[in-house]
Amino acid sequence: MNNNPCKPLITAEAALQAVKSGDRVYIHGMGAFPQILVDAMVARSSELKDVEIVHLHTEGNASYANPEYDGIFRLNNFFIGANVRKAVDDRRADYIPIFLSEIPAAIRSGRIGLDVALITVTPPDAHGYCSLGVSVDIAVSAVQSAKIVIAQVNSNMPRTRGEGNIHCSKFTYMVEGTMPLPEHRAEAPSELESIIGEKVASLIEDGSTMQTGIGAIPNAALAALNNHRRLGLHTEMFSDGVIDLIESGVITNECKVFQQGRSVAGFVSGSRRLYDFIDDNPSVEMLGIDFVNDTSVIRRQPKMIALNSAVEIDLTGQVCADSIGTRIYSGVGGQMDFVRGASLSEGGKPIFAIPSTTKRGESRIVSILKPGAGVVTTRAHVHYVVTEYGIADLYGKNLSQRAKALIAISHPDHREALEQEAYKRFRA
Repeated sequence: MNNNPCKPLITAEAALQAVKSGDRVYIHGMGAFPQILVDAMVARSSELKDVEIVHLHTEGNASYANPEYDGIFRLNNFFIGANVRKAVDDRRADYIPIFLSEIPAAIRSGRIGLDVALITVTPPDAHGYCSLGVSVDIAVSAVQSAKIVIAQVNSNMPRTRGEGNIHCSKFTYMVEGTMPLPEHRAEAPSELESIIGEKVASLIEDGSTMQTGIGAIPNAALAALNNHRRLGLHTEMFSDGVIDLIESGVITNECKVFQQGRSVAGFVSGSRRLYDFIDDNPSVEMLGIDFVNDTSVIRRQPKMIALNSAVEIDLTGQVCADSIGTRIYSGVGGQMDFVRGASLSEGGKPIFAIPSTTKRGESRIVSILKPGAGVVTTRAHVHYVVTEYGIADLYGKNLSQRAKALIAISHPDHREALEQEAYKRFRA
């Protein structure tokens, strides 16, 4: 590090003196959560008030959202994770509905201007460049736009190729902060999840480009693609499930229009195996989410597959994905970015894959959405819905035809009630 034109490392306590009352502070998301910097900021709580915090989903101890810091730190989420959900429920934190693709522009334009950015990076290389590692997404726009940038240097962060390489001269302060990255180890899919995954895989043609996420059903779908060929990856995020497909030659990215031969994502989340896989891997590009989730980019990828989930879907095809009734549970994210892009792609398929019921046995296919539920994807955008009972193709169908198709893939225990509701509404 002595050979690099970087500022000397200082303590987190000294660096976080830069945060002032009334500042808006960005915190790096996912596994790049800068825990040491966050803890040092929270330790100064008695000296601060009205500090606004913004971030996507984060992994770590978000203690600034605890009740004792109400009035000192105010969190405005772009996407809500489990570590701050109670604060949102209790109205000590709030939620900003926004497409993920539009957040970088909102930051750069000053509409959501940043005073301070707290980030995690790799140690600088011989030329003084650090990598944003597992989370480039909106972090690169935050670094470019914030008045003050404080970097936690973590030697466990993988160095990734793409847009996340930042010269250390851009950082106001650098803090030593080596610590393990949060890991998510995928469990083997259940029989139900495997059935859904196989049905999803049946919709994916050779030569398709995929957007997939984290979770049991996406992993089950990926596991069912072993006999596919020439697949590509252009996705908001990915996890361990893609590694075997890349290493076995199923994912080659040879048919893509953009970044041909390379897998593209904005962030990743998974195990140490995943972090080691992407470390200095020239076949993986981590890019800003304003490019990754740009509908005009997505639509040009061949046979684009957008695989998404939902909280519930009504009989007309309206998708609620961010809330349970009036309770905000997650966020808009990039669902609509990819649904629209895939629907405009030649041969593309936007797919919603869900179990037919919740863990409580309630139907996920409903007559009407719960009061207050948000429509993340409109009925006009929905094409395929998949459950363990089949595939409903809604595109081009009228309301009564949609209701019949969705009832046919609902859980048998709920079909009679749904049929009665459909008859009242549509005479279907």
